[in-house]
Amino acid sequence: MAAYHVVLIHFPIALWMVSALCIVIRAFNDGALGQAMDRALPVFLVLGVILGALAYVVGLLVWPWETLSSTPMGRNHMLMASWSLAYFTLLTFIRYRHGEAIWHGLSRWVMVLLAGIGVGLVGITGTLGGHLVGNYTEVSELLRAMGWEVYSTYYLPNMTLAIIGVVVLILIAIGLMGRKRSTTA
Repeated sequence: MAAYHVVLIHFPIALWMVSALCIVIRAFNDGALGQAMDRALPVFLVLGVILGALAYVVGLLVWPWETLSSTPMGRNHMLMASWSLAYFTLLTFIRYRHGEAIWHGLSRWVMVLLAGIGVGLVGITGTLGGHLVGNYTEVSELLRAMGWEVYSTYYLPNMTLAIIGVVVLILIAIGLMGRKRSTTA
């Protein structure tokens, strides 16, 4: 049954990566190509979330929680998988909630930033999952250089928490500036 999880997880990863590419293309292109990307984006996001949830459940069926939570690598993978699924679910909601308006003003650049964060989350999740099944990548070396030893930590280093705090403040400020501009226009 482990093979099912390994096969299934590639579908949401591909859909989320294509979604991020659609967001970037749409942010930089208001023409026909950008419009086509925007029409495809909700489909890719929804399918990614559905298949991501399915792969998540299958992963829990394959590896019991007691097994996953007994090692730092298993806990790290589950944490990142949970964040990735929640993150892209939220991104899907944002796109549906705001529709075409998301591509006007600063919000288009917020979407690009959010897409980049999502790609990072999915990349780290996949790296950790690969390590669990014996497929090692250089991404873990990059994470190690940033202060995260993937085999032993189950916390966010203080610098990471500080960066998250700063990004949250920046995103709130951008949102408030965008709201102010839309009410004055």
